[in-house]
Amino acid sequence: MSNLLKAKSWVPEEKAAATASDEQNDKIKKVRELLGSQMTAEMPSFLSDATIRRFLRARNWSTEQATKALKETVKWRRQYRPDTIRWEDIPGREHEARRTYIADYFDKNGRIVFISNPTIKSKSSTKDQIKQLVYNLEIFAMHSENMEDECTVWLTDFQGWVLTNTPLPLLRECTHIIQNHYPGLISVAILSNPPRIFESFWKIVCYFIEPKLKEKVKFVYTNNPESHKIVADMFDLDKLESAFGGRNTLPFDMDKYAERMKRSDQMRGAPMHANGYSCSTQT
Repeated sequence: MSNLLKAKSWVPEEKAAATASDEQNDKIKKVRELLGSQMTAEMPSFLSDATIRRFLRARNWSTEQATKALKETVKWRRQYRPDTIRWEDIPGREHEARRTYIADYFDKNGRIVFISNPTIKSKSSTKDQIKQLVYNLEIFAMHSENMEDECTVWLTDFQGWVLTNTPLPLLRECTHIIQNHYPGLISVAILSNPPRIFESFWKIVCYFIEPKLKEKVKFVYTNNPESHKIVADMFDLDKLESAFGGRNTLPFDMDKYAERMKRSDQMRGAPMHANGYSCSTQT
């Protein structure tokens, strides 16, 4: 009898989930109608159901707001052409990839792990640093196609950070791109070991970060037991870098990383010239 009651108790939950799924699909169809057949035919790969769902989720399931955001992003993509950027197009990639890179492991929930170390001084221009960010965001977006929720955990090592490590105009532009053109990708942003001076900087940053993104930010300190538990619950500590409280002390392998990025480029299908190089217009 108890098993029967237990089975029956699942029926409303399953029905509610099915109803929610139907409502989401209806909203996706509505957004497609609002975008129009010409626009959806122009960028079929980008305007997938998964992308539209991601924009809807980021805009509180408002079809009007999601449609407006998607139209603005389509306009931006026409000009910037982020889908054509390949690993070979990143200036100074051997150095810059040590500053920001996609880890070769996932967190315990199967999400991409993105590592950044702003204390390593960039040798690239602001334009090229943004280009590298967009390149990585394109890879995140590709992985998000198969996930219902946000697909990326962003880890930043602030040990030894000073104000000049993060120019505010660059951060503002990067945040704008993430929030407006790649919403719903960042699940958690972990800021590790920020110094006291970072507090005043963070207050300024909060003025242009959306509340939803701000809620995803976690401050952790490697010498703090509570922070260690947060990290241990999310990651395999044997894989996580020691800078974040993990046990991985292996050096960064540029050759292996380059090969991984080239495979990602093939998976994304970024077009190439006949000579084997990218046809990206971003130089």
